[in-house]
Amino acid sequence: MSSMNLDNKKVIFIIGPTAIGKTKLSIDLAKLFSCEIISCDSRQFYKELKIGSAPPNKLELTKIKHHFIQNLSVEEDYSAGQFEIDAIELIKKIHEKTNLVLMVGGSGLYIDAICKGLDKTPKISKKIRKEINEEYKNKGLIWLQEKVKKIDPELYFNNNCNNPQRLLRTLELFSQTGKNLSSFQTKKTKKRPFKIIKIGLNTNRKILYNRINKRVDDMIEKGLLKEAHSLINYQHKNALQTVGYKEIFKFLENKFSFEEAINAIKKNTRRFAKRQLTWFRKDKEIKWFEPNELNEIKKFISKS
Repeated sequence: MSSMNLDNKKVIFIIGPTAIGKTKLSIDLAKLFSCEIISCDSRQFYKELKIGSAPPNKLELTKIKHHFIQNLSVEEDYSAGQFEIDAIELIKKIHEKTNLVLMVGGSGLYIDAICKGLDKTPKISKKIRKEINEEYKNKGLIWLQEKVKKIDPELYFNNNCNNPQRLLRTLELFSQTGKNLSSFQTKKTKKRPFKIIKIGLNTNRKILYNRINKRVDDMIEKGLLKEAHSLINYQHKNALQTVGYKEIFKFLENKFSFEEAINAIKKNTRRFAKRQLTWFRKDKEIKWFEPNELNEIKKFISKS
């Protein structure tokens, strides 16, 4: 760390679409700067999603200390608001030992939770949450989209139409308070006791899509089908409203052939990557690099 001569605390975000190479780059950077990694990939929190969330492998986890990797069960409800509280507390503890922390992931809302902070919303009653989740389980995403389009069009049309977790959240709030999620958002940025530096990874679309297709093939080979089968009773949970699992569940319910399920995973992952990039491109604070530009990124961090 002495080579950086830091006199203040920093959090470096490694941001980008799925399959771009965030994990490898972040481990390389953590070795160079002797720092720890906090995941802000909301699906990697869940210990049962060992294959479908593409977390760092066992070898990668032994190289660098990671946090928020497979630390929860899919049975637990965990929000971006709770992540804000937990991660800020963890950053504070790590900053007592070192000046630099790496945060890595592609979950825009969870990144914003740390960079900007989230507005407080009322706690939802278990009864309302259960009723809405049951209805969603029975009626599906299109029903949920139609409901939210009417009660919270601002949220719906702001890149959230295919995000069941956000749609469910605003419907729960509306059912309990008569107000939608957008009405609770003040858009005020919280002041943090550390400097935030955002590094975005992207590459040629064809290369990214090839990486996505290869990752899906690797997941299938590693046993995604078996993993999804073991989780079928939890498919209504937020953690399982995830590309990769949803399509396999359809295969297990005889709605897809296996080949159709794999093709759907690839197609929906590409769409998800596109939505991630749409979200990130709105953020003018992100400095963009190719995933193989380690030296350039190292120089940028050292100067920042």
